[in-house]
Amino acid sequence: MRMLLQLGACFALGLFVALLILAGLMFAQRFDLINLIVITGKPLAHLALVVLPEGFWVSLTGAPDAVDNPSVRSFLQMCTAMGQVALLVGAGLYRVSMAK
Repeated sequence: MRMLLQLGACFALGLFVALLILAGLMFAQRFDLINLIVITGKPLAHLALVVLPEGFWVSLTGAPDAVDNPSVRSFLQMCTAMGQVALLVGAGLYRVSMAK
C-alpha cells in the first residue's frame, strides 16, 4: 500500500512539473517546442479515438461527431502528451525515492 501511495504521489508531482514546464514554455513563447511535445501524444490519442466507441466520446464531450472534431483531437493529444511527460518525471522521482 505504501508503494502504491508513493507511486501516486510521484505521478501527481510529475504532473505538476509537466504543467510548470508547459506554462514556462508558453511564457517564453516557445510554441515550436510545445508542438514537438504535442506530436508525441498523437499516436496514443489516435488509438484512443479509434478503439473507444464513438458514443463514449460524444457523451464525454457533448460534441456531435466528436471523433472527427479537430478540437477534441487536439485537446486529447495535448492531454496524452502531458500525461507522458508526467509519467517520465514521476518515474524518475519514484526511482530516486526508492533508492533511499
